[in-house]
Amino acid sequence: MENRQASASTTLPIGLRAPGAAPALDVNITTVLASVDVMHHGRKVSIMRNQDQNNKVNPDFAKTSRKCPPFCLQPVELAPGVKTIGELEVLQFLKNINDGDVSIMVVDSRTPDWVEKGTIPGTINIPWDKLDIGKSGPIAVGEILEKQLGAKRRDCFWNFDAAKTLVMFCNGSWCGQSPTNIKDLLKIGYPAHKILWYRGGMQDWENLGLTTVRPESE
Repeated sequence: MENRQASASTTLPIGLRAPGAAPALDVNITTVLASVDVMHHGRKVSIMRNQDQNNKVNPDFAKTSRKCPPFCLQPVELAPGVKTIGELEVLQFLKNINDGDVSIMVVDSRTPDWVEKGTIPGTINIPWDKLDIGKSGPIAVGEILEKQLGAKRRDCFWNFDAAKTLVMFCNGSWCGQSPTNIKDLLKIGYPAHKILWYRGGMQDWENLGLTTVRPESE
């Protein structure tokens, strides 16, 4: 697995480092957080900021103009009850998963060609078109709901009592992949309080120099 940033000498979970302690790295995530350990496909990865202070933005996310439609800006509030979050909240959810919380899943909604360029460690790729009934079909989507997301079929209805809390993201505020899936999930009854949206997505993650991994290196 490729870890695109240097390894941290000390891994400090969110909230466990005393304020004022000497920083473990030159570039920390916050004043009290150096890095977060996660498991990605059976391997430990330390998520941190890029330590090269001369590092430049990944060219894949340097474009400032994309044709709209389809690449139009998404609102901050995507849908009623769906909470929009940032990087620190994503890191906290990843930490919770790493600590054994099986009720949460952080989902990369992008297609494989994008994931091959790098994704957030500790996330699961469910391409948006695989979760779209119009493209994949109700049977295939139903299998994802049951086998991966924890929903239960009850005759013609879905029961989401034991369904996972989903943190969903794609390429950024101009990307419609995760928003499409979120809206579709809400239509079939997935509880809004069990869906969170990382609006900044990979563009913001990369721009902040946070660790990414690539499938071919796993």
